[in-house]
Amino acid sequence: MTQRITATPFYRPSDAALRFLPEGPYPNGPSKMSWVAIQHGADATQGSLNVFDFESGNNRSHVLPGRPGFAFPCDDGHSFVAGCERTLGIFHPSEMTWSPFCENIDEAVEGTVINDGLVWENNLIFGTKDLEFKTLKAGLYLWRGSDRSLIQLRNDQVCSNGKAIVEVDGKTFLIDIDSPTRKIVRYPIDIAAGTLGDAEVVVDLTADPGVPDGAIVTPDGGSVIVSIYNPNPAPHGETRQYDMKTGELVTVWETPGSPQNTCPNLIEHDGKVHLVITTAVEHMPEDRQADAPQAGSLFIAPTEFESVGNNPRFPLGSL
Repeated sequence: MTQRITATPFYRPSDAALRFLPEGPYPNGPSKMSWVAIQHGADATQGSLNVFDFESGNNRSHVLPGRPGFAFPCDDGHSFVAGCERTLGIFHPSEMTWSPFCENIDEAVEGTVINDGLVWENNLIFGTKDLEFKTLKAGLYLWRGSDRSLIQLRNDQVCSNGKAIVEVDGKTFLIDIDSPTRKIVRYPIDIAAGTLGDAEVVVDLTADPGVPDGAIVTPDGGSVIVSIYNPNPAPHGETRQYDMKTGELVTVWETPGSPQNTCPNLIEHDGKVHLVITTAVEHMPEDRQADAPQAGSLFIAPTEFESVGNNPRFPLGSL
């Protein structure tokens, strides 16, 4: 039987710009996390890196030189690696400096920007999205730390989301979502060769009214937790846990008053592991916002997990 848990809003940004499109929560030590506001409004060309402290309830926001698709803490404890517009770079919040190290990504097409990604060892795996959300032209990339090379793995996605790495029977797989397909797939991935194998559908959500957005795998690697971006009026949003062997829906975390869930992650606070869920106002007209009073809030919910799993810091020595 599927377990249902009600999540609670713990942070609602007072600035509407930060409520527009929050994504990418990521543990940054006990009781701290980072997240990105991908875009500060429908017509905005900038977003921000945010660092939230659960102990104080304080959120520090740092405007970035464009729209970030992801940002992850580095192993120096101070800086972040980020994908911003079509560039990978290192952002130093204390100095407010941006140092690009890979530019002109997706240069063969127009109208795309970097979206979701992950750190794996000394590598970055990330995708882009078509800003019009309709053309099969967005790329899926490996930035390989061993030789600092950028490798395009696919060039036919629309909105690349929900990435994670799992290891099964000694093989490494990439969990990946191209949101409009409404499918969660996995590919065998060979980092050294810079190649993907054939896609295998792990969870099929084609009959769902929402689209799968950000995702993580559980600490044991057996399940995927995916946030569902539901563009339709609904009393609550959903972030779901699916068993990757059977496709069974194990747990649903509901976000009352906020149907557009964007990304989940596990965060340690007060000695326990909690699920954090970001939600968004994006594409929601004002008349609908009255029926979704928590849209753009960040939610938290209890879990039974004993750890937050693998959330590596980017090794600056790779640069």
